[in-house]
Amino acid sequence: MNRRTFIKSTSLAGVTLTLPNAIFSLDSTRKGVEFGLIADVHKDIMHDADYRLKAFIAAASKKDLDFILQLGDFCRPYDYNRSFLNIWNSYKGDRYHVLGNHDTDGGFTRDQTRAFWGMAENYYAFDKKGIHFIVLDGNDPNPKPWSGYNRYIGERQKQWLIDDLKRTTNPTIIFSHQTLELESDGVSNMKEIRQIIEDANKDAGYHKVMCCISGHTHTDFMTQINGVYYVQINSASYRWVGSKYKVIRYSKDIDKKYQWIKYTIPYKDPLYTFVKIKQDSIIIASKKTRFVGPGPKEMGLSQPGPHDPIVPTISNFKMKL
Repeated sequence: MNRRTFIKSTSLAGVTLTLPNAIFSLDSTRKGVEFGLIADVHKDIMHDADYRLKAFIAAASKKDLDFILQLGDFCRPYDYNRSFLNIWNSYKGDRYHVLGNHDTDGGFTRDQTRAFWGMAENYYAFDKKGIHFIVLDGNDPNPKPWSGYNRYIGERQKQWLIDDLKRTTNPTIIFSHQTLELESDGVSNMKEIRQIIEDANKDAGYHKVMCCISGHTHTDFMTQINGVYYVQINSASYRWVGSKYKVIRYSKDIDKKYQWIKYTIPYKDPLYTFVKIKQDSIIIASKKTRFVGPGPKEMGLSQPGPHDPIVPTISNFKMKL
């Protein structure tokens, strides 16, 4: 099933997909695994990023979650961002980070950003109640002569991924900032990474890697490639549209201090989601808001394609296992 057929034959309001032959070790007496996700808050662009993160932490704190995770483009390691980071660290449960490409803007290194966040490794894995979770770093240096921002997974990390998938016997979910399915703006060597995933599934004899979840594109989309599902979680804050469509949507004072907001279509309320993994399904909770000011239709902005909708939404995706 290609992307266009997938979009035409399903509704973004609720999608049911099938993951054949998935094997779970979740005990039937347990409630399963539940975790919170927030992506692309962009503290260094969005004037009300603190409010958006506080809303997520408040909602997460009311639930009995196994962990929360942010999918990158969170904040740079400036001293004045420490109060923002403190909001994240106020969550009492387990917290995990994914490195985004903009988290090192301003000349910072990945090590500096990790140290600021308290993130031990660029890429790593952990287990919760019989589910294996892998966090990848899609910001390795591009091999020459490639140009542009770093969006690559290098040899050392690839070998680590191969070894980690061999070690685990648990059903697995992979997190990354850049997507592993959208070639125009995802991990540059995504086909190599997908091959590693598909080889692991073949060796296991079932779909060990159930799905891969990313941020980065500020869109709301899910698709299937060779039995693995790929989900793009929308930004907590906005969709970037560039200088051609710039609009001042807030006060002049805000525009002066946060000069990049005019190049975005902000979302009125923060977007985030909670994901439940049970023995028979993976469910991504929906959250909807509206645009601040004119939306893409009013601006004459054409949709980039069926795989990359401009919507102020995280859809209710349900994956049958």
